[in-house]
Amino acid sequence: MIKPTNIDLHKGAEDTESELYARLLKKPAYPINSLLRQYLKQFGREVKLPVRYDDLLRMQYSLALKDKHGKDTEWEKVIYDMREWEYLKEGLIAIYAILKTKGDPAFSRHLDVESIDFCPFGNSNPFRIKIINKLNQNYDHFYIKKADASRIYGLELEHLLSPHRLTYFTYQQTLIEEHIPGIPGDIFIQKHLHHPDTNQVRLAKEFVKFNERCFIRLLGDMRSYNYVVNMMPDVADFQYRVRAIDFDQQCYEGRINLYRPQFFKENLPVVQMVMQVLDPDSIEQYQVEERTLMASRVVIIRHRLLDLFNIMSQDEISTKEKIYQLKHELAHCLQNTKYLDCKSMGDVLKTNLRHLLRKNLARIQEAKQQYA
Repeated sequence: MIKPTNIDLHKGAEDTESELYARLLKKPAYPINSLLRQYLKQFGREVKLPVRYDDLLRMQYSLALKDKHGKDTEWEKVIYDMREWEYLKEGLIAIYAILKTKGDPAFSRHLDVESIDFCPFGNSNPFRIKIINKLNQNYDHFYIKKADASRIYGLELEHLLSPHRLTYFTYQQTLIEEHIPGIPGDIFIQKHLHHPDTNQVRLAKEFVKFNERCFIRLLGDMRSYNYVVNMMPDVADFQYRVRAIDFDQQCYEGRINLYRPQFFKENLPVVQMVMQVLDPDSIEQYQVEERTLMASRVVIIRHRLLDLFNIMSQDEISTKEKIYQLKHELAHCLQNTKYLDCKSMGDVLKTNLRHLLRKNLARIQEAKQQYA
């Protein structure tokens, strides 16, 4: 894996921001095939839902939403007629119970739907549902999106290979996602990156690990507003976690640098901070740590992961041109001709994991034999 200290920070970012954004928006939604649907049923991800994505499209009108500073956002508050609202509200509360308590309605009487927001931009055109507890005014969110096989593979791989567990469900052409809490990366960079209380060494360590994780599992488009940063008080300081929140660019793009957060211009302040506070040996150490953790997860869930890869290898989640480009760029960058034998993005991902985690998997196997 190329170290951040050896790269040209601007290489791979030749597109203007508007050109890149427009190109990424062209990604189609890929349908859930029968094999993936069976996998989702097998592992409890396919659940019959009382409200579908199409039901939420029956709004009467929408109002532009502004943030607390009065600036426009990409979200619109949607308004329904009263009968439609009552129907949706009951179903959305039931979905929240499915997300949080496996459908146990015991506490649902305390819940209400405060608002429904819609984002007309991007690939998934999500609805954001705000649920409020009437007893104490505490609130939570979840999202209803158009089902897309790329996004589902991304969610599942995040659940299996990252340090974070995810709750999501599908039903026909509807996808339900829990809210992933944290400070959006662009806001964190603006307000916290250079704050005196920010432990930049610990933050840099987590960004290196996040960058490594995205590249190994081929999760693309991790610009600053597609991930969040969690700040957790520790004994004498803060710990940080960087988490992806957008998964529809899983194994889709052909350019290798679109799978490495370090190359996006929006992340440049973080990359510069990493290079200032970490030496090359420390960067390599944290990369190896992340690969070892991922390899450990692969060993534990290898059968489930193999099932998923077998489905991905037969699925169409990108174009032939992008597959050709990515496998050739990976083969050249990582000096491994096995990439050239790949026929699908699923094959490319499986080859990438095997190649980049090979040494770590071997060490884990040696340790198991030593203590057998």
